[in-house]
Amino acid sequence: MATAPLTSNGRHASPFRVLIVEDHETFRRFTCSMLGEIAELQIVGEAADGLEAVHKAEELRPDLIVLDIGLPQLNGMEAARRIRKLSPNSKILMMSQESSADVVQTALREGAKGYVVKMDAGSELLRAVNAVIRGEPFTGVRFSGHDFAAFAQGPE
Repeated sequence: MATAPLTSNGRHASPFRVLIVEDHETFRRFTCSMLGEIAELQIVGEAADGLEAVHKAEELRPDLIVLDIGLPQLNGMEAARRIRKLSPNSKILMMSQESSADVVQTALREGAKGYVVKMDAGSELLRAVNAVIRGEPFTGVRFSGHDFAAFAQGPE
């Protein structure tokens, strides 16, 4: 059973509003399905490209945005930059096929609070969501030898 997300004070969020941004419909459904199992999360929107993500983030002001990097129209890094300005209280969790430490550093520099490699999403997505909701950085097991602290100093 999935662990319910906690707020920074250790209490359950009720409900924590989530926007899912993924251009591949199958993976978007997978992500929605995983997060939909957690009662404290409410998926308030979905987007399939970067421009749509920016517009929905501004309109919906979600608490959390699960954001793919490789998106049509506007890539996830640029979308994150724009979202930071339009919805500064939204926390961003990046998800990508990219497993390069340089890409993780860039994502964190652009304001992401966490990063999940899609191949690891089955085992790490829920942990990543919980960490990001609590205000903790998350980069996954495959990056355990890297220190991203200097890059994760973006806005809260």
